[in-house]
Amino acid sequence: MRIVKTIAEVRNQVKAWREQGLTIGLVPTMGYLHEGHASLIEASHRDNDKTIVSDFVNPMQFAPTEDLASYPRDLELDSKIVEEYGGDLIFNPEPEEMYHKNFSSFVDMTVLTQELCGLSRPTHFRGVCTVVTKLFHIVKPDRAYFGKKDAQQLAVIRHMVDDLNIDIEIIGCPIVREPDGLAKSSRNIYLSESERKSALILSKSIFLGMDMIKKGETDCNIIIQAMKKLIHTEEFAKIDYVKIVDCETMQQIEKIDRPALCAIAVYIGKTRLIDNFFTEDI
Repeated sequence: MRIVKTIAEVRNQVKAWREQGLTIGLVPTMGYLHEGHASLIEASHRDNDKTIVSDFVNPMQFAPTEDLASYPRDLELDSKIVEEYGGDLIFNPEPEEMYHKNFSSFVDMTVLTQELCGLSRPTHFRGVCTVVTKLFHIVKPDRAYFGKKDAQQLAVIRHMVDDLNIDIEIIGCPIVREPDGLAKSSRNIYLSESERKSALILSKSIFLGMDMIKKGETDCNIIIQAMKKLIHTEEFAKIDYVKIVDCETMQQIEKIDRPALCAIAVYIGKTRLIDNFFTEDI
């Protein structure tokens, strides 16, 4: 397993693998890897001959008030996880390698990015689309792997690939949870001991929504209000959003009469956490 810092090194390695007729999987990450990322690497290793993991805290997807400077980083830990789960190469560039001083080209999207996280993070998905497009052009993988925890991001990437005719298969992988239900996230490290306990209210509300649908409830407002009521019982929790949207458009729906996504974002103290479920997975 190698770690490289430059685009040229990645392209040279990819060229050598392609000359051998090998398939390539890409796992885009911002590093500080956990079991959720490991499941993506493992899936790529299973499906492809070679796996590249990008390990890059992308400044373009952070607003000035967000946690770019404090976002956790640990390349040594990341390297161990990548190697353990079958990754072959880590691409760990500096920001200057990805965005030269005169950089002025962006990939943007409408509609899908205007709901959910796009409302409170209006520049976020432009940063995501731009960096992922660059990674696709650099690596030219056969397949790319994204976690379903970032459900809106997954929908945006799939739509972008379709819109721009990018010849890559996008694979969505299930949410990985702690034994007590909390969704794995690099930002969980920000939580104090008491906040960590409070954060369980996210998964509890998700499981409540799932159970209501299992029992036949189809009115989105009834489900949302029940989930909000539960979240409000936790004093450290502040709701950003609780919404049910169409899986393809990310636009809100009133009734579950099609494949839908129920997504939540909640602040636990100063830490913003997300969780979700797809109705098709119930």
